[in-house]
Amino acid sequence: MTSRKEEPTPSGNLTPLQRAQPKTNNVTADDITASLKAGVSDFVARPFMSGFFGLFYALFGLLFVWGLVWLGKTWMIIPAIVGFPLVAPFAAAGLYEMSRRLQKGTRFGWSEILTVMAHQRKRELGWMAFVTLFIFWVWVYQFRTVLVIVLQDSSFSDLEGFLNTVFFTSEGWTFLAIGTCVGAFLSAVLFSVTVVAMPMLLDRETDFVTAMLTSIRVVRENPVVMLTWAVIVSVTMLVSMVPAFLGLIVTLPILGHTTWHLYQRAVPPVGG
Repeated sequence: MTSRKEEPTPSGNLTPLQRAQPKTNNVTADDITASLKAGVSDFVARPFMSGFFGLFYALFGLLFVWGLVWLGKTWMIIPAIVGFPLVAPFAAAGLYEMSRRLQKGTRFGWSEILTVMAHQRKRELGWMAFVTLFIFWVWVYQFRTVLVIVLQDSSFSDLEGFLNTVFFTSEGWTFLAIGTCVGAFLSAVLFSVTVVAMPMLLDRETDFVTAMLTSIRVVRENPVVMLTWAVIVSVTMLVSMVPAFLGLIVTLPILGHTTWHLYQRAVPPVGG
């Protein structure tokens, strides 16, 4: 019995999804360094507008935590603070547009940037927001599940009691170990599907599935470099939240601008 050799698929028979797959570049540590320099340069070029997005994000974080305290949901503060950076890529859409216009030398003001952001609700970026919020919801849900299973015999009525239980008991250490592993996995998943997808959807007319697959390819083909970038983002965001989220006023814009330039280096332009 002879096996049939599969004929190559003619280019004319490719599906739209196959046609639409963008090329990706190898990314090096030098690309991260260059992107960071460009991100800082963009922030310095328009510090007040960039800082506005950081301030908005920081104020939202403060209000979110205050709301949890007011509602008596102290157990949610830790997952909220740890998971808060997960939604940063979506919050940085305005920063991507700023970097795009600065890169092209296009003049712009508040109306141009806010108009572009408002227009995204009619495009695929809205679906990426859904993916982001869904993973954030999964993170909070699994945190609650592990909390109930591991700390079922513990009681805490306020934030201080909760923190004492988590950080100063053996059950709390077990809880932190399990939660950290699960959280790290979910963070890696979300980072992989969004690091390139978010700026790509703002930059191009493409569907969110293609954008996510492209983002995953970039991470898969450059695991060490992209993991390094993920660590830089995570540590910077968490440290920035220590002084009442205020550090985010500067760090979020710089990271957002940097992500745009890293995307430009990872995914060449159409026809490039």
